[in-house]
Amino acid sequence: MSGKTVTLRADTRETQRQMTALATADSTAPQKLTHRQTMWIVAGVLLPVFMGSMDQTVVSSALPSIGNSLGGTHYLSWVVAANLLTMTAMTPLYGKISDIIGRRSTLLIGVSVFMVASLVSALAVNLPMLIVGRALQGLGSAGMTSLAMTILGDVAAPKDRARYYTYFSIVYITSGAVGPMWGGFASQHLHWSAVFWLNVPMGLCALTLLWFLLKKLPRHERPHKLDILGAVLIVAASSSCLFVLNAGGANYPWGSPEIMGASLFSAFCWIAFVRRLLTAPEPLIPIGVLKNRVVLLATISNGVGWASVTGLNIYLPMFLQAVHGYSPSGAGVAVIPLMVTVNASALVGAHLTGRLTHYKIPPLISLAVGVAACLWLAFRAETIGFTEFMIVVAIIGSGFGPSAPTSTVAMQNAVELHQMGISVATMSFTRSLVATGLVAAYGLIALGFSARGMNSQEAVETVRSFFGGPAEAAAHFRLIFLCTAGTFSISFLAFLMMEERPLMSERAK
Repeated sequence: MSGKTVTLRADTRETQRQMTALATADSTAPQKLTHRQTMWIVAGVLLPVFMGSMDQTVVSSALPSIGNSLGGTHYLSWVVAANLLTMTAMTPLYGKISDIIGRRSTLLIGVSVFMVASLVSALAVNLPMLIVGRALQGLGSAGMTSLAMTILGDVAAPKDRARYYTYFSIVYITSGAVGPMWGGFASQHLHWSAVFWLNVPMGLCALTLLWFLLKKLPRHERPHKLDILGAVLIVAASSSCLFVLNAGGANYPWGSPEIMGASLFSAFCWIAFVRRLLTAPEPLIPIGVLKNRVVLLATISNGVGWASVTGLNIYLPMFLQAVHGYSPSGAGVAVIPLMVTVNASALVGAHLTGRLTHYKIPPLISLAVGVAACLWLAFRAETIGFTEFMIVVAIIGSGFGPSAPTSTVAMQNAVELHQMGISVATMSFTRSLVATGLVAAYGLIALGFSARGMNSQEAVETVRSFFGGPAEAAAHFRLIFLCTAGTFSISFLAFLMMEERPLMSERAK
């Protein structure tokens, strides 16, 4: 009897264990969301998207005021660079953390860090303190935009994402326009610190929205390891490389011990980073994910294309001022069509992606037209008129725009949900890393403006005196535009080679 009793008890415990496991699986299984539920979740992440996107542009127009107030003009570029570097390095970590503990918790952490860092920046009494604050802001903002796109992948099937992508694009357009305007207005009529103080009330609103609206967000956590060493190596490699590109020939001679030492240190860190990628159990950039050719090629096309747009957005105003004598406000107005058409054409591309079987065709045509427009801008650099310039940059923006959502959706369509976070983060990481290098390289071509405060009139006069006049300056900017045509061509080729897989009508489990 005792043996039967033990057996019966064991069977009962096993049955209870199976029922408990089944109940747990049922409670955590992803449920299909209604359109209304999906809209509430999308609404919850739009404010963090706005804050993260605006943070990348709002400081540029306030740099002259910051330099006048805190001094250290030659190191003003680090107010932007420190933020960009930490954001670049942390983006993959945020993606992996969100795959471990969930998107909602990770996004709450990012917004909280961003708020604290904004306080540090607003209270800065010298330039080093501001640079530290901006670096901390990068730690927070790294996940605010990329995680929002990951969440879109969680709640909507690839064929349905176009309708929701529209809202993200509207926010991008708004933040892109509001950022420079708010930065200029605050620094001129209030105080440059107001740029950072605004983030506090917005952050509190964002935390409230995330806490309540993302409760029904599907969860797809899996255990992962964080590659902290890889993040440290990429920060060290990128920082030292950017220091060489910014300070070489400006603050230190190219052959000085400071520049040579930083160059060797950067090379060592890059080699160590590559070795880490090849040997770590779970590297910062997952090699396994990148073995998927759709993910790899979509990441290259999206990253290089966005980096090209970023470079143009930074250097076109300087081109108009140095070569054609535009005022800062006039140059800013002339460049507006670039970002407006990028985002407007992205909306069109998003809708076409969900409706066309051969969804690669429109982006390929538009990218080819964008390359041609960059070549036109290069060869007309010295004589181009105001209206012609606005038309050309509008064509360039329309050329890249449709490929952005299509490459993102194609990448999300090719990975499993538990890898969505790190895959989107890898695309964002690549975009930021390429943009950092490209902007620094363009700075070298255009006399290292980044080390002198790119938006100041002093930089314009410096380039004219260095080159000897507008004609000589035009030759250097012509090289920048030719390089942009080349990078857009790389984006085109990667998109061309990407496999055109049918988009799923249901989210992958």
